[in-house]
Amino acid sequence: MEQEVSVDDLSCEWEEDGELRVEQLDKFILSKGAWATIMFLFRDRRADGDWSEPKVRIQRYKKQYGRYTNQAKFNISSAKQARMIASQLTDWFPAE
Repeated sequence: MEQEVSVDDLSCEWEEDGELRVEQLDKFILSKGAWATIMFLFRDRRADGDWSEPKVRIQRYKKQYGRYTNQAKFNISSAKQARMIASQLTDWFPAE
């Protein structure tokens, strides 16, 4: 019987042929439960072997039978795009 996985155990890191291809730098759990949403700060290894600039991935998981499966993800590919998203969200949801 498989051990139940916690949302805290989820990661965006992965290896290929023993080499780390995506490195998780940080994560922020937006929601937990039957549906979990996590925001990851990560970087990936480029073709030349160097690491990319940090990126953000918002990933949505569904929990079934004690396991989480990926349902959707969206990558914020640059600091400029992240600032644009943050600015628009601030416009839509100003501080009270």
